[in-house]
Amino acid sequence: MPTTVANSRPDLTRSDVGIVKVSTWDVGSPEGQAAAVAAIGKAWLSRDWPDVGLLSYSVYTGEDGRTLLHYSQWRDEEAHRAFAARGRDERNTEIDAAVPGVRRLGLRAYELYRSHVAEGDDRLPGCIALIEVDFDGPDRKRAREWVDTVFDALDGPRGETDGGISAHFHVSADGARALNYAEWVDAASHLAMVNAPAAAGDELPAEWRRVHRFPGLAGSLVRRFTPALSLGAGV
Repeated sequence: MPTTVANSRPDLTRSDVGIVKVSTWDVGSPEGQAAAVAAIGKAWLSRDWPDVGLLSYSVYTGEDGRTLLHYSQWRDEEAHRAFAARGRDERNTEIDAAVPGVRRLGLRAYELYRSHVAEGDDRLPGCIALIEVDFDGPDRKRAREWVDTVFDALDGPRGETDGGISAHFHVSADGARALNYAEWVDAASHLAMVNAPAAAGDELPAEWRRVHRFPGLAGSLVRRFTPALSLGAGV
């Protein structure tokens, strides 16, 4: 069995990823966040890496002071089912004993559709902006078309920002949601980008208006997280 090792960050564009799983835990407080990250690290690093098609597992602390984001890359859905059947419960039991009261708020499956990465940018992210966009029904083609519309806007005015490192656009397995996992140097840089049009008194460029007025959009949520732990297989 391969060993479990800590990495600086997951490789979001690796070609062998078939499915991504994203979930959130509520641990109640900043102290709970720190204790949960420590317990996750102990539970995973004390065991061999599960040789069932898990490619990476990363954890992030929420800006709200109570949530944890979990992002894992898998070879396929069957690999995830195999881990759930043998390996997940013993780790979660150990974590729950160390941090009582963890609330697991759901798990969603995604495929990575497109990535926007500046060539040669080797900065490490200090902030992950997670943008979840919901549509009024399942339609994978429509969700991908929305992502394509974003890429058109990224090539236009205000498409590049100093603090942005990369953006990785996912489409949910049911096609009802798109998710952008965006790496930023820090939270302040992301906030400055979000607030720039209003601060300048400017109207959004036409390309971005098409993004926000895309047919079928039902709502969106933006949350910011700080990278805490990224694990993978070692030799």
